[in-house]
Amino acid sequence: MKKNITIDDLAIMVQRGFNGIANEMATKGEMNKRFNSVDERLDKIEKLILADHKKRIEKLEDSVKELKELLAIR
Repeated sequence: MKKNITIDDLAIMVQRGFNGIANEMATKGEMNKRFNSVDERLDKIEKLILADHKKRIEKLEDSVKELKELLAIR
């Protein structure tokens, strides 16, 4: 049996489709916000680690220089 679709039925179907798309977009927007937040936090952590490594390398270089001077190594 074939069902005739009325204009109202069609309007309801279209509205449901738009609602579904709007919900998906809102969900994706929230996901993007969370990913951006995670990216920012990881950037901060990376900068801290790099700064720490730079300090440690500089200390090691100074120590090696002192050792070379003490041992008269060029």
